Amino acid sequence: MHCPFCGKQDTKVTDSRLVADGDQVRRRRQCNACSERFTTYETAELVMPRVIKGDGSRETFDEIKLRAGMLRALEKRPVSAEAIEAAVERIRQRLRARGEREVEAREVGEEVMRALKRLDQVAYIRFASVYRRFQDLDEFRAEIDRLAQEPTFPPNDDQ
Repeated sequence: MHCPFCGKQDTKVTDSRLVADGDQVRRRRQCNACSERFTTYETAELVMPRVIKGDGSRETFDEIKLRAGMLRALEKRPVSAEAIEAAVERIRQRLRARGEREVEAREVGEEVMRALKRLDQVAYIRFASVYRRFQDLDEFRAEIDRLAQEPTFPPNDDQ
C-alpha cells in the first residue's frame, strides 16, 4: 500500500479490526518513510455473474432491473418492502453462490418466479404470464391449476 502523503510504498500495519459486522477490515497503517499514519478499509469483492440474454448478448447483472420487474408484478399487492428486499437479496446470493461467470437470463427469471411464488401468488401469475408469454386463458388456467396443486410455503422459507 503506498502512502497517501509521500507516495512511498513502504508502509506497515499497526492495527487491524473488524468493522461493519465483520464485513470489513479496518487497518491503521504507518509509512516507514515519513511516519504519517492513515486508515484503509478492506472488503471482499463479490462479483455478480454476467447475464446471457435470449439473443445471445451479454450484460452486467442489474439489481435495479431485477427489483423493478418484481415491483411491477407486486404492484398493489400486500407485500412489505422488507419482504421484497429480502427476496432480491436471496436471488443475488443464489446467483453469486453458483460461482459461475455467466448465467442465462432464463435462470434469473426462474429465480424471480420462485421468489414471487412464495411472496404472493397473484404477483407470481402476473410475472409468469409476461415471462412465459401466455397466449390465451387456457395457459393462465393451467398455471393457476398447477399453482393450486403445490404446497404453500411462508414467504421467508428459503427452499
